[in-house]
Amino acid sequence: MREQIEHEALAWAVGVATPEEIDNINILHASFLAMHRALDQLKLRPEAVIVDGNHFDPYVIGKGLPDEGKILPHTCIVKGDGKYLSIAAASILAKTYRDDYMTEQALRFPFYGWEKNKGYPTKTHYQGIEKHGLCALHRKSFNTHPNLSKGIKHELDEGELVFK
Repeated sequence: MREQIEHEALAWAVGVATPEEIDNINILHASFLAMHRALDQLKLRPEAVIVDGNHFDPYVIGKGLPDEGKILPHTCIVKGDGKYLSIAAASILAKTYRDDYMTEQALRFPFYGWEKNKGYPTKTHYQGIEKHGLCALHRKSFNTHPNLSKGIKHELDEGELVFK
């Protein structure tokens, strides 16, 4: 799917927010920041944006781009990835690029099982944190391990996810 989207889309780009930015502005606003960065990269400039969800931080056209400083109109669409192909395509690109990034980072930080869990909290990921601690890619504001700070071991079955 990703290759087809990249080949057939009139324009596409992927934006990134760092773990530090996520810690500073929270995951929701960091995802909007990444979307803004993707919009900054587009060679074909949109007239408006449709966004999956019920909220979006308005996009102010970036420095050096045509219409710099103008707010680009946007519409939020709940469950938009099931209603609009462009939103679904953007979701596919974001997910597959993040998965590829996590697979690359698993080579740098082999302790967390990222080549399989892509950074989601699994037993292998927790065991890596317990044994090796957090690395630069872990978000410090996220409850990375529910019992790590308390010194309590939490037993998970392989493949079990925990979200707090």
